[in-house]
Amino acid sequence: MNAERLLEVYNQISEAPDAITRLRRFILDLAVRGKLVEQDGRDEPASVQSNRIAAAKAKLNIKVGKTKKKLVDPSLTEISFKLPPGWTVSRFADLVRVLNGRAYKKPELLSEGTPVLRVGNLFTSDHWYYSDLKLEEDKYCDEGDLIFAWSASFGPFIWSGPKVIYHYHIWKLPLFCEANLSKRYIYLYLQQKTREIKDAGHGVSMIHMTKEKMEQLAVPLPPLAEQHRIVAKVEELMGLCDQLEEARKTREETRDKLTAASLARLTAASADTAEETSSSEAYEEDDFASHARFALETLPALTAHPDQIKALRQTILNLAVRGKLVEQDPDDETAKSSLDGLKQAAKHLFQEEGLRARKPVAHASRRDLKFEIPRSWELTIFDDVFVMVSGVTKGGKVPAQDSQVRPYLRVANVQRGHLDLGVIKTIEVKSADAERYRLKDGDILMTEGGDWDKLGRAAIWRCQIDDCIHQNHVFRVRSPSDDVVAEWVVTYVNSELGRAFFEEASKQTTNLASINMTQLRGCPLPLPPLAEQHCIVAKVDELMALCDRLEAALTEADTKRARLLEALLHEALQPAEAELEAAE
Repeated sequence: MNAERLLEVYNQISEAPDAITRLRRFILDLAVRGKLVEQDGRDEPASVQSNRIAAAKAKLNIKVGKTKKKLVDPSLTEISFKLPPGWTVSRFADLVRVLNGRAYKKPELLSEGTPVLRVGNLFTSDHWYYSDLKLEEDKYCDEGDLIFAWSASFGPFIWSGPKVIYHYHIWKLPLFCEANLSKRYIYLYLQQKTREIKDAGHGVSMIHMTKEKMEQLAVPLPPLAEQHRIVAKVEELMGLCDQLEEARKTREETRDKLTAASLARLTAASADTAEETSSSEAYEEDDFASHARFALETLPALTAHPDQIKALRQTILNLAVRGKLVEQDPDDETAKSSLDGLKQAAKHLFQEEGLRARKPVAHASRRDLKFEIPRSWELTIFDDVFVMVSGVTKGGKVPAQDSQVRPYLRVANVQRGHLDLGVIKTIEVKSADAERYRLKDGDILMTEGGDWDKLGRAAIWRCQIDDCIHQNHVFRVRSPSDDVVAEWVVTYVNSELGRAFFEEASKQTTNLASINMTQLRGCPLPLPPLAEQHCIVAKVDELMALCDRLEAALTEADTKRARLLEALLHEALQPAEAELEAAE
């Protein structure tokens, strides 16, 4: 085993996905192959101990009923690697007895008595049943017994609790001769074999491990003294893995806290109010600039995984909608002048589309927002500046003589910030509806909801498909003029600050949430001057491109670490195998 090489580059691979898990598996692989500790020619050969075990088994005079022979996967009944000197191969049934647990009927499971150990108690469940039945001693499990859960989540355990009755989905595995076989070694072997079976996709991880397969498992058996050395070395190395895992966990927690603190300083709600002095505002701007510089300098070093980029992206959006991403220019045309023109244009477009008059909705004030916006911005609502409609309803009757087939967008097509056009379905609609719901360049599409992640998702339509329409669970938000930038609106809606409105206003049930047209019309919309909208969108695009590059670099680094780890583990096995083959 080239352990020195592995330790030499550990820092390079420690951040690889599942690095510690892979190392644990590797240790078990080495253990059952005879590559974890050196062989000692003075050890009594395993074949001698195997004979003693066979004699002990014969003395028990175990009655075995006739069983129908079935073909068993060779990977279970054969050893695929060269055995070290002094080792032998034994069938599992020649070393260990596989005892069935007891199946219970519901009336037999009580609230007091002897605990009944079920598979759930081994993995996740703290709920126990009890029994007052008096059973044969073989049906009880004591502390230190080797057991095996053979149903859906199967695997070995050494029981560490009080005396229990073990359930039908658990086997007890007493050794035929503990004086010539290490229970801890058999436990390690079963850990390795269980993982190997699951990784190979034999299907048993989804069904169960059969007793027939279990009994025919091929066990690589070292000399007894080496079994004890292997167990001691595995426990030492697993303890080291525990330390490495804890160190990595502490390192990640510290890094996450530093990242969160850096981002929190940027996204914290503004302390300034209309009554505060200009000197306070100047101080805040200087303070913010300092935090921004620190974050931009340190975040790349603190960010170690692609999934951490998500928080960085949201920070960028939140800064954008608070007016903190670009400086305000006093020479820009005011947002109020744009807003007045937008309102008039929206009324005109509403009439052009022939929509029915709607009841007025409440207007938001700056105090209603959960965050501060610059004084040069205006606060309006969607109903003032957009024309919104829901789409075509599926399943409606369409006259054959007045129908058209059109591609249409579903909720699944509208993702947060982009459209997924991989699967586009068609629908038969009336000719009038085909025109009424036809999408135009620059239309903003927003989802009604369903699951929480579908609530208020927004993306922009850019005429990717001719004559495309949208269904009723997707709202079309159309601007009447160029005085509002669609990308700005989508940036706001998809930010955490924008989404907060929909989460509070939505109709909610368990794990579901949705908004209706009235709620959408009342959505508050911070409106910067038109020139600033363009500047914000450009800056967001620039920073998101940086996030893309950072995410790609982290993904590539993860891939390289995983490949390096794989190569090192392979390298650690190969030399020893080559040496064995050369010796032969």
